Order: sequence, then structure tokens, then C-alpha cells
Amino acid sequence: MLLHAAAVAGRAAGRAHRERRLSATAVAALDEAGFARHFVPHRWGGREGSFSDVFTAAATVAQGCTSAAWCAVLWAAHGRFASFLPHAAQTEIWGTSPDARIAAALAPTGSARAAGDGWVLEGEWSPVSGVNHADWVLLAARMDEALAASRTGMFAVPRGVVEVRDTWNSAGMRGTGSHTVVVRDTFVPEHRVVDLHRVLAGEGPAGGARCRTAPAHLAGGLMFAAPALGAARAALKDWTAWAVQDGEGGARPLNSLGIPELLAQASADIDAVELLFNQAAERADTADVDSALVALNRRDAAVGAARLAGAVDSLLQPGAARSGDVDGALQQRRRDVLTIASHGALRLGPAATAYALALTPQDAADPEAGAERERTAR
Repeated sequence: MLLHAAAVAGRAAGRAHRERRLSATAVAALDEAGFARHFVPHRWGGREGSFSDVFTAAATVAQGCTSAAWCAVLWAAHGRFASFLPHAAQTEIWGTSPDARIAAALAPTGSARAAGDGWVLEGEWSPVSGVNHADWVLLAARMDEALAASRTGMFAVPRGVVEVRDTWNSAGMRGTGSHTVVVRDTFVPEHRVVDLHRVLAGEGPAGGARCRTAPAHLAGGLMFAAPALGAARAALKDWTAWAVQDGEGGARPLNSLGIPELLAQASADIDAVELLFNQAAERADTADVDSALVALNRRDAAVGAARLAGAVDSLLQPGAARSGDVDGALQQRRRDVLTIASHGALRLGPAATAYALALTPQDAADPEAGAERERTAR
């Protein structure tokens, strides 16, 4: 199913790039591959799957189409977030199928005011990847309560109640359709709301599946980075196919000065990042969770994404490839990888700070500070 999804998405990649959205055939192939149901609880027919498996699956699909892999892995991740909602909301989302596609924006740029047995939600959220193909949307907003301090909630709303503004027109990842979502004075019943901190901290049921008890940062960066790995692999394959072809006068680019060294360096970098990512995914699935583990995985995701961007970028330097072919597949994959590496979840600065704090020995002398660091990292 995965190879089929990669092939279908690959054939539709050019169209996705032009139209700035995935094709219906690509979306159907991703559904068949099981992305949307990957983290859905067993009771609804889901897999409650592992981080390693969804990481590998997304990287595989990205070898066909980076945008398809991005939407697929986010639909999986958002199913994990939705599993923190009350049972009644889960029934609405998955009662008829575990393959409901869920888009999300968890930066709290909206607001909600109490109204009867629910909340009136409004605001704008951007970017919201894959929203045009979603069945539901998860949106974060500040909750204003008359008798209590404000808190932040995650609200589940049907796709049909939101307005989608066509605002996504980036150079890379064009097919993700990561547009702006607008909600105006929309009532959301209490059973479709959960405190966002519970979701991000992984405060699921005791003894539940790992995917329901893991903090968001433990594998979040890895899932964002998975499409970059697949795209880098595809870029290297395309570049190598060009390098070994006979050129003008029978000369092969691979025999040119510096090209073998470039191939060795880029391929080794991509191989090394894959090993780094696989190790981090295994930790996410099996290791005891604390702030140090979360920080380590954040570090590896951010550093790995930057190294992938550097490796792919090196293949397009003047003299290293047909760099003037601005509309070619290799150039598009380069733009995709650079766009992913620049995502906020993969920025090295915050990841490096969290990693440094996790190693700070002050925790032994100041337990309260240590506990606060762990909450922040999670």
C-alpha cells in the first residue's frame, strides 16, 4: 500500500504543485495506506500505531510527492491529538470510519467565550495544511471565563463550518494547500473541547498506548522531518541519474572534477540523517520519557532537517547539476526540503536551548526548577 501511495502521489505531484492542493486520487491512496487511522484508538478501528512506522511511511511517500507525505503524516498526527477529546467527540469523528482526515492549527490565535453548555469560537488560523481535504479541523483558542483565569483549549469543528481563505502560495510544499482558516461566532459544544496542555503534555489514560501518553515534542519534529528525508532521497536519486548519463561528447558529469566528492558527501549526509532519525523514532516508541529524552529528540530532528537541506542544496550548486532548470523535479524537491527545514518545529534555536537546559545540573539543587524545565520541554 505504501509503495502504491508513493507511486500514485508521484504521478500527481506536478498537478499538486500547479493547483496547490493534492489530487483526489492521491488522497484516496493515502487513505488506503492508513495514515489517517494510524494513531486512532482501537475502539474506532484505528491502529494506535508507532512513531517509527508512521515516520517510515511518510518518508516513503515523500519519494513520490513531498506535499502528499506532509499532509499524510499530519493527518496521522492530528488523529493522535483528537484521541484526547471526550468520548462523545470521538464518536462524532470516528463513529462511522477511522479514516476521518483531520487538519489542525494549534497556535492559539483564536478566542472563545463561554456560552451555555459550550463555547462561541472565532478567529483566524494559518497555515492549516491539507484543510481542503479534511473532514474535521482542530483549532486552538484562548478560553475567556468570567469566574476563572483564561486557559487554552483545543476545539474540534467540522470542516463545513470553517471558511478557507486561499493564502498558500509558497515556493516549496505548494501541494499541501496550507491555507488560512476563518471561524466567526461558531458554537462548539463542551464535549468537543479539551485543554490544550493535556494534548501537548501527552496526558492520556494511564496504561494507554504510547501514542496517547507521549508529549507532543517527543516525536513531533520527527514527523515534520520525515517528508524531508524522503524528498532528499528522491533528489539524490534524480541527481545521480543525471550524473551517470553520457553528456556532450560522451563525457559523464560523474567524471568531472569534484563531482564524485559531492556525491559521496551528500549521500553520506542523507544516510547519516536517516540513521539519526530512526534512532530517535525508536526512542520515541520505547524509551522512558523525561525532559532529557524529549530535548534529545528535538535536537536530532532539527539538526537532521538542516543537514538534509544542506545535502540537497549542494547538489544544485552551479556546475553540480542542471541548476538552471527551475521547473524540474530536482529543483522542486530542493525547495520542498528547504521549506520543511525552515518550519518552526524544526528550528535549531529553540531545540538547542531545550537540549542545553535538559543537561543543566541545577536541577539537583533546585527540584522545582527542574520540574518546571521538564514541563516546558514536554
